[in-house]
Amino acid sequence: MTERRDYGDGAIDERKRHSDGSATYRLRYYLDGKRFTRTVRGTRAEAKRELRRLVRSGDTGEHIAPDRITLAQWISQWVALLERKPDGEGIGRKRGLVNARTLERYEELLRLHVMPTLGTRSLQKITASEIDTLYVDLERELAPRTVHHVHVVLKACLNVAVRKGLISNNPAVKAEAPSPGESDAGTVLDEQQLTALVQGFKGTPLYGIVATAAFTGARRNEVLALRWSDLSFEDKTLTITRALEETKKHGRGTKEPKTARGKRTIAIDDGIVAMFRTEHEKHLRIAAGVPDGAKVDLSLVKLADDALMFPGGDGTDFTKLRDAHAVTRSFVQRARKLGFPKLRFHDLRGTHETLLLDAGVPVHVVAARCGHDPAVLLRSYAKRTKKADTRAADIIGAFSKSVLGG
Repeated sequence: MTERRDYGDGAIDERKRHSDGSATYRLRYYLDGKRFTRTVRGTRAEAKRELRRLVRSGDTGEHIAPDRITLAQWISQWVALLERKPDGEGIGRKRGLVNARTLERYEELLRLHVMPTLGTRSLQKITASEIDTLYVDLERELAPRTVHHVHVVLKACLNVAVRKGLISNNPAVKAEAPSPGESDAGTVLDEQQLTALVQGFKGTPLYGIVATAAFTGARRNEVLALRWSDLSFEDKTLTITRALEETKKHGRGTKEPKTARGKRTIAIDDGIVAMFRTEHEKHLRIAAGVPDGAKVDLSLVKLADDALMFPGGDGTDFTKLRDAHAVTRSFVQRARKLGFPKLRFHDLRGTHETLLLDAGVPVHVVAARCGHDPAVLLRSYAKRTKKADTRAADIIGAFSKSVLGG
């Protein structure tokens, strides 16, 4: 069926009717004596609006001629646009660029979940309805948060296509955004449980790593990237300026924090300082070739500026980074034996934050210490602060009793 309009406006041809009630329409229109065609899917009313928009775009100078580039081809170009190597070291993040691991995750989400369905489609012909169908199909197989991540990355990818003039609008913006679902709150330990856990790692290669994570709130990869030059014994502070990163393309290395707040200097207590002194002395003895117990002056022994606090391998190469995944596996195995079957390494960070919040430490102080956005911290951990809620109830209870009696 063809709906003819005035010459210069164009025509609408219904090409195919779909089971969901929508149809595929071919739009034909003329601008400056040139004929253009565009295929859209939706209702006839939507097809009419799109035809009017296309014709109007010729008058405003916003018209984008149809292009044969597919979504898969554009995704490859987009990934290449994000990849930068300033100073020849890894992938930079200036001007909104992303780090290597994040970029790999973006590419993986689109390659595995979008390209099999929409990859061969012309970039300019993809509709919001098609993206909605994609999300519905993915929700049958993937976790809600994963589908939400697919949406976020696809929308960002197509936003750049709009900015580059390849498409006039972003169909992902018009699609129904998938709900991220409820985030996993994880496991939070109380003071006694945390003490038992940390003590249970004494004598193991992970003791220092676990203790540092538990009592500083640092992320696993931040802990594994710590250098002795980041520690001030005199000031009792630890400075976090980098994190371990492992990618398929670049291997194992370090990166800067994702945000400015990720760079931070935090105060540490005497117990952690003492643990660090013991570990530091071990490294000095290894560097000097002095056995444990031998009485020698280590003040003249110096470690390299890039010497790691928790190096990998056999511990003699102080610049060798550890395998983060191996650390997690070993942690989970040991934690299970200690009676914590569901504990994740990341839960040490959540526990640290929650214990501070429960103790009445202001949210902005906890957020600054852990490199968090205060709003994110509240959203992520509000449900965990049970003791704080109980204390608030006690305060209100005392007040109400004085007012209401009883």
